[in-house]
Order: sequence, then structure tokens, then C-alpha cells
Amino acid sequence: MIVSTNKYKIINDPVYGFVDIPTELIYDVISHPYFQRLRRIRQMGLAEIVYPGATHTRFHHAIGVMHLMQLALNVLIEKGCHITELEIESALLAILLHDIGHGPFSHTLEATILKDIHHEEVSLKIFQVLNEEFDGKLTRAIEIFKGSYKKPFLHQLISGQLDMDRMDYLNRDSFYTGVAEGVIGYDRIIKMLDVVDDKLVVEEKGIYSIEKFIVSRRLMYWQVYLHKTSLSADRMLISALKRAKDLYRQGQKKLFLATHLSHFFENTVSLKEFLKDNIHVEKFVLLDDIDIWYSLKIWMNSDDEILSFIAKSLIDRNLFKIRYIHGDEEDAKNVLAQKKKEFYKKYPQFRQADEYFFSLGKVRNDAYVQGKDSILIKMKDGSLEDYSALTEALTIQSLSNPVVKTYICYPAI
Repeated sequence: MIVSTNKYKIINDPVYGFVDIPTELIYDVISHPYFQRLRRIRQMGLAEIVYPGATHTRFHHAIGVMHLMQLALNVLIEKGCHITELEIESALLAILLHDIGHGPFSHTLEATILKDIHHEEVSLKIFQVLNEEFDGKLTRAIEIFKGSYKKPFLHQLISGQLDMDRMDYLNRDSFYTGVAEGVIGYDRIIKMLDVVDDKLVVEEKGIYSIEKFIVSRRLMYWQVYLHKTSLSADRMLISALKRAKDLYRQGQKKLFLATHLSHFFENTVSLKEFLKDNIHVEKFVLLDDIDIWYSLKIWMNSDDEILSFIAKSLIDRNLFKIRYIHGDEEDAKNVLAQKKKEFYKKYPQFRQADEYFFSLGKVRNDAYVQGKDSILIKMKDGSLEDYSALTEALTIQSLSNPVVKTYICYPAI
């Protein structure tokens, strides 16, 4: 692709080295304030509380997935897959913007600021707003993002069980946390990609690299993404935002709020409303981690004891405890009831505030889902087989079975 000299840029990425920004349009999208906002959103939420190096951002990740997409498309073209320059640019834009809808701390506050709206739905809406600004030049990228374009393999590279998104976040999060279990042979896997009947497949000789990829994903979830300390910090942040919102709606309008956060405290924005009115987008894209951290620092001195206690505990890293319960949900409730008695004995002023201090939840770890966008292996004779039919029975059974754990969260005493 030919680009003007002043817009041909390279980014020095610590994981992959030099990354090209290949077209003017991509350069302009990266330069847009909506995309630059991703510099102020942590990729891993509050994981830095556990892993001090995990301070990388959604901006890092977006550049990384764009680079991997470039590598994958080049491999497919070399193997005879016809992909036009417009499709290349559109696919790169689609994956570059796939996380543009993340709010502060990525997944942590996804259901707190916006009610029952997934970040992918927010991403699509922001994508559409950007498309208007860029005079419809993102239309094909939106089709690829949605999976409605005529070449399904382009969407699979963005969202599937073997997509560039997962490859980058495993590799990148492993790099920044120092957890070696997440390291995958992404370059080997990409070299093994091919397309058959417009579906993404992997050549047979790449099957063990796929197995390592899936095992790494399972281990990274337990060791990093679902780490108990990080989970505790997430629960506390959600509780702090919930308490602040409840106070605001009870009439305490003097409660300090970052300017654009008040919009979402005043309004319960449904998916229908978010998609209909661009004012919600305009307010949402001005929110980032800094707004939340600054609010927490102010709330430490709030007149409301509940909000002050939670905010100060989070800022000072005096975190709530997380305990996995191996029995049924009734056992979890009984243990939680005992923890409430102990806490209220020490802090009687917090009685009747269970919802802010105590929670019972579940975490789920799905390494590989059989039958849902299964990974297809291209055999030497050209036939296609589901990955699960080729690997060792015990291995795939273990990796395909979702692991669900029940936990309770409560203040340390």
C-alpha cells in the first residue's frame, strides 16, 4: 500500500518490535481522540495490584492486534487467498477498533457505568459514529467487525477461538505480568493459518502449537485474569461506584463526581437509548481510568462512612478477602453469614449495608468450547477435522469442560 510520507509511521512495540501504520486512513483513525483515549485505560483493569508490571493499556493491545492481523493476512495471501487492498485495510481497521468501546478499567466496570450493555455493542456504536466522521470509509470494516461481510474468515481473525485478539492479549499480558505460562508460539500458529471455503483453518502440523495456546489460556485465567486479589479489587471498585451512584440518586448532588461520570449517574442508559442518542457516546468517550482514580481519592474523605471506608481501603490496598467455596451455594451463604457477624461486631455502624461489603459470585474458565466456532484442522490430504477429534481425549475433555468456582467476598478484619 502506498502512503504519503508524512503519515508513514512506525511504533516500537516492546513485544513485537517495530509495527507499521500502513495507510493514511489507519493513521488518521489512530490519531482520533476516541482512539487516543485507549492510552488512559488499563488493559488488565486492576491487575497491577497483583502484578506491578501490568500497567499496559488498551492502546498497546490495539496496536498489537493490528500487527498480528498484518502478519496473518500476509501469510494467507502468500498461500493464494485473494484479499484486496481495501479488504486488508478494512480488516486492520476492524481489529484496531474492536475494543474502542471499553470503559474505565476495561471489563471491571462494564456493567456499572452502562446497564447490561456489552463493550462490543459500545464498540460498534462508536465505530458507526466514527464512520460518519470519516465519510463512510469504515463501512466495510464495520461489516467485517459484525461478521456480515462475504468473507467470514476475516471476522474469525478478529473474533473466534483462534483470533488475533487472544493471541495478543496472552502474549502481551504474559510479558507485562512476568507470568511465563501465557507465552504462546503466535508466530508459528500464524504461519500455519490457511483458508478453505472462506473459513479459517490451521494446517495439521500446527496442532501442537494450538494445544499449547489453549493450555496457556486456561492457565492465564487462573493465575492472572481470575487471581483472587485482582478479583477482590474489582469487587471493591464496583461497590464504591454503586455506593456513589446510590448517594447521588438519593439527592446528595454535592457528592464529587468526574464531570462526565455524573451523566451516567443521573441516567440509567439502556442499550436502545445508547444506540439511539449520540450524546451518550460523547459522554462515554470522555471517561477513563483517571476519572475513577481521582474520584476515589476524593471519596476517601467523604462524609458517607461506607463510601469513605471502601475508597480508602482500595487506595491503601487494604483489600477485601476472596474465598472459594468447594461446597454448594448454600454452604457459601452460611460462611458469608458468619463473616457478616464478625464484621458488624467490629463495625456496627455499617449494619444494613451488606450489598456494599459482601458478595457471592461465580467465576468461569472456558479454555476451548467444542461446537462453537470450532478450530478446524486442515489434514495433509486436504480434508478438515475438528481440533477436538484429533487431540488426546483426556486433554481435550479437560480443556473443553468449563470450570466454575463459587466465591465469597468480604472485608478483612
